[in-house]
Amino acid sequence: MSDVRPAGRLPEEWTAALAALGEPKYRATQIFRWIHRRGELDPAKMTDLPLGLRERLAADGLASPFEVVDVHRAKDGTRKLVLGMQGGGRIECVLIPMTPLSGDADLAAASDDEDEMGLGAPSERTRVTLCVSTQFGCAMGCVFCASGRAGLGRGLGADEIVSQVIIARRFLDENEDLTNLVFMGMGEPLHHYDETARALRLLTHPEGTGMSPRRITVSTVGLVPGLKKLGADFGGKVGLAVSLHAPDDATRDRIVPMNKRYPLNELIAALKSYPLPRRRRITIEYTLIDGVNDTDAHADRLVRVLGGLPVKVNLIPMNPVEGSGFSASPPERVDAFQARVAGYGYSCFVRARRGDEVSAACGQLALAPGLIELGRNRAPIA
Repeated sequence: MSDVRPAGRLPEEWTAALAALGEPKYRATQIFRWIHRRGELDPAKMTDLPLGLRERLAADGLASPFEVVDVHRAKDGTRKLVLGMQGGGRIECVLIPMTPLSGDADLAAASDDEDEMGLGAPSERTRVTLCVSTQFGCAMGCVFCASGRAGLGRGLGADEIVSQVIIARRFLDENEDLTNLVFMGMGEPLHHYDETARALRLLTHPEGTGMSPRRITVSTVGLVPGLKKLGADFGGKVGLAVSLHAPDDATRDRIVPMNKRYPLNELIAALKSYPLPRRRRITIEYTLIDGVNDTDAHADRLVRVLGGLPVKVNLIPMNPVEGSGFSASPPERVDAFQARVAGYGYSCFVRARRGDEVSAACGQLALAPGLIELGRNRAPIA
């Protein structure tokens, strides 16, 4: 019916595809709502559609792109979903319950007119953030990230990105609501911008999931062309987190190879032109690595680099990544770095370690064992 896979179609694309079959226009809205509002990917269960149309949808390929292979639950309630892809390979997404002690600037992806943790008014229900993957592996090669060390298998389609949200909702506890999304799982969201943008349009469409763009944060290592497109296409309404990790090119070249393509001066210039709405800020992610980027001098340089930008800083003590050769800064160094940055007047938080005992913490999502050799692929970056 269409070149776009069924779960990745927007309502107008469903209208065009169904018109070719002689179906009435309202069927497009029905199908879109079944998929994105009700979370149903099996046409046989779309009971208000004619049997013949349901059979056509199944023949057209409308089905879940993933099989749930495993669910790992940490003591803090974090759940890592391991999803098997059609044709082989696995990706991971993570459900993270928000608590008053979570203390993360970017995890809740909340707008800045609420409190920093996005918790809003007290409630008996628990708000949950879902960390979604946009690629099978990653081509960025950041030395402290398991996905980056593994390398890129392939990019995920918008239908696969959105399907993670649909599937993850089934694993919420009874008292939980999925309120926030962060594009911070496996992969670089702006490496294949078109699919990321389509996923954002699907997730925010009022006939479907209807998520507020203020509740979605896209994280990037600093792909400047994609960053500019994101700002232009969504008017700055989608939250932005930038994986900076170093305050100078020499250090960043060492741990974030993409800096050689888009050095700090280009990245900072792009951030200064990003169209932020009033009272919104960019989240700066900074992984603290022992002896690499964690001195007082690094903190001072970071503040100078960020001068004039509306930002909040999220410090991430490096999570264990096998074979990386790096380790987290000791707690006293983390505290000193935070105090140094906060002393200049910046909102500065230390990310609480969530789900690390099931390898669900920041930087720990990776290709399944036996597929690591796919990681030798380094795709060209636009």
